[in-house]
Amino acid sequence: MRVSGFIIAAILLIFACGAEAVERPNVLVILADDLGFSDLGCYGGEIATPNLDSLAAGGLRFTQFYNTARCWPTRAALLTGYYAQQVRRDAVPGVPSGGRGVRPDWAPLLPELLAPAGYRSYHSGKWHVDGMPLEGGFDRSYLLQDQGRFFNPKVHYEDDQKLPPVEPGADYYGTIAIADHAVKCLKEHAAKHADRPFFHYLAFTAPHFPLHALEEDIDRYRDVYQRDWEEVRAERWRRQQDMKLIEGVLSDVERDVGPPYHFPEALKTLGPGEVNRPLPWEELTGEQREFQATKMAIHAAMIDRMDREIGRVLDQLREMGAFETTLIFFLSDNGASAEIMVRDDGHDPAAAPGSAETYLCLGPGWSTVANAPFRRHKTWVHEGGIATPLIVHWPAKIQDRGQLRRTPGHVIDLVPTILEIADIQLDAATAGGPPRPGRSFLRAFDLPRDYLWWLHEGNRAIRVGDWKLVAAEDEPWELFDLSIDRAETNDLAKTHPEKVQQLEEEWRRRWEDFQQTAKEAVSTTRN
Repeated sequence: MRVSGFIIAAILLIFACGAEAVERPNVLVILADDLGFSDLGCYGGEIATPNLDSLAAGGLRFTQFYNTARCWPTRAALLTGYYAQQVRRDAVPGVPSGGRGVRPDWAPLLPELLAPAGYRSYHSGKWHVDGMPLEGGFDRSYLLQDQGRFFNPKVHYEDDQKLPPVEPGADYYGTIAIADHAVKCLKEHAAKHADRPFFHYLAFTAPHFPLHALEEDIDRYRDVYQRDWEEVRAERWRRQQDMKLIEGVLSDVERDVGPPYHFPEALKTLGPGEVNRPLPWEELTGEQREFQATKMAIHAAMIDRMDREIGRVLDQLREMGAFETTLIFFLSDNGASAEIMVRDDGHDPAAAPGSAETYLCLGPGWSTVANAPFRRHKTWVHEGGIATPLIVHWPAKIQDRGQLRRTPGHVIDLVPTILEIADIQLDAATAGGPPRPGRSFLRAFDLPRDYLWWLHEGNRAIRVGDWKLVAAEDEPWELFDLSIDRAETNDLAKTHPEKVQQLEEEWRRRWEDFQQTAKEAVSTTRN
């Protein structure tokens, strides 16, 4: 008899703490951008991430946690507790929606929900949510809106006020600037508001393209990737096996799956070193191998630097005596990206790779490595696009430190989790909207979750228990038993047509419900 992963999970505790009332903790949510499932050391990667690895060793790692496959839907879901389609932040036919959709009044952001409990809220980094941060309830904010320039952004804001552009050649790097602001907010909080808890939303732009990194960081990885990318992927898989992160097999490389969007002019600009398919390494020319190895070195450097800057933020928490009592989450907004494009200031092939004058993207070869052991990439809703590392660290309450948690979860779960830990009633925070579909980590085992659901740019999926039904745009449904096949290698659709029909009907019911919610929300849109 097949034992459900939910039943097994019901025996486990996420936070080994009692039900008694506790003092409201500080909360720090750290969000990476386009980070692959295996990019961190504690998830099998070779990139140096000692600060995040330390959080994992002192906390919990989740092995089946999900995002929405894209940046703005994930941020909306994370900060509201709703699926992005419900709040019109992903595409809904016939409704103003998607990346420029506006949330309804009943979908406030988390800071507004925390404010009645005395929380001060801070934002540092990427936004990509409708409105501005202070309008959404944050008390302080540094918004880096210019995603195409890590060294000299033209569009950034402090406390919703536009700042002057950063001049080329200035001593500025986006990842450092974001951490600088976080540290500044924490110092101010310790000095002026130490009697109140805080919520800090620290949203790095790394390692999203363009691949821009400090030369000193790139130097640490220049020679690391001068070898077959499939060897690197296999090594990550072996480490994941040693860690007992994932059961099953490593998925095959999908040779015909390239970037989700085709920009032929970009390929011409980037030159003969670029390839838009994960070809066998031995088939690449010497120039292509050098070009690809350099791109991955920059990607690694961006993650390395992000980890170092996270270390500075953690040091500030320690300095202010808040490290033990701060609940920390770390995750990514989607899987690694197979995109290849040239935007903003363009690409100068003669400039040093990774500098401000270049515009490089990771591409499908190394994205396949970054998302190991899974298939596909950002924008797809196969596991490679939606599976994120999730580290949870809370020394004051987590007792079984360093353990794994295999219970499926989703970014919609962060709001109900944080509200419950802050002793705020979820029903009282609903403000007339539909019930939030997320589930608090503390309540995850009361009943099995009904479903997890995805739709982005025609890519669609639903997970019920260990069964997952998934399809890329304009492709037929595939069916997988994730209890034994997380890497989605054995399609069971033909042998279980009744399960395909059942799950497809469930997916459509949810989609119809979300469309109706979005349409009704048009009349209650925020100004």
